[in-house]
Amino acid sequence: MSRALYGVYGASGCGRGVMPLVRQSLGARGIAADDIVFVDDGRHVPPAVNGHPILSYERFLAADASSRTVVLAIANGAVRERLACRCADDGIRFMEARASNVVVMDDVLVGEGAVLSPFVTLTSNIRIGRHFHANLYSYVEHDCVIGDFVTFAPGVQCNGNVRIEDFAYVGAGAILRQGTPSSPLIIGRGATIGMGAVVTRDVEPETTVVGVPARRLTRTTA
Repeated sequence: MSRALYGVYGASGCGRGVMPLVRQSLGARGIAADDIVFVDDGRHVPPAVNGHPILSYERFLAADASSRTVVLAIANGAVRERLACRCADDGIRFMEARASNVVVMDDVLVGEGAVLSPFVTLTSNIRIGRHFHANLYSYVEHDCVIGDFVTFAPGVQCNGNVRIEDFAYVGAGAILRQGTPSSPLIIGRGATIGMGAVVTRDVEPETTVVGVPARRLTRTTA
């Protein structure tokens, strides 16, 4: 009988950080480390890293397996979406990667394919979409709504009553101020929050804000 095969899609820094979470959670279910691989489309990747072989997507699809399941370990949300569509079209399922010390409190719903790194906290009455990444020490406070393919770098502080739309990227150490039930703080679709920014007002879609307080980044021409 062919085996079930599990993959961490992406063998760079993000993937190497996700692999131990996957190995731990699958190991608790009796799944051997030999059944867990990296999947990477890069041209110049080594044959293995950190004890796990690296397969191209084509080799992963061609492997003798009864089923294939991946977690997408790519920081860029738009790239994650493209890979999610590709995998879904080929019948590949998605799994969550969650550290054992993640804290999840009351009435929290998280979509498929999330990556929840060590020391992440999700408090109460939270809705999170598909393929969310929350890196080390990030938190999401009460009554937040987070869209699909959103990325938190390490140490993001997302306070209560914040709405984050699809594909937003929140940089390391950024602070999102608390909104209110009638007037949540809104981070627009595809927005980028710079490292260490303190966001005190809504951020428009597809814009980048930086600084304390956060302001829209403008480029000057010489």
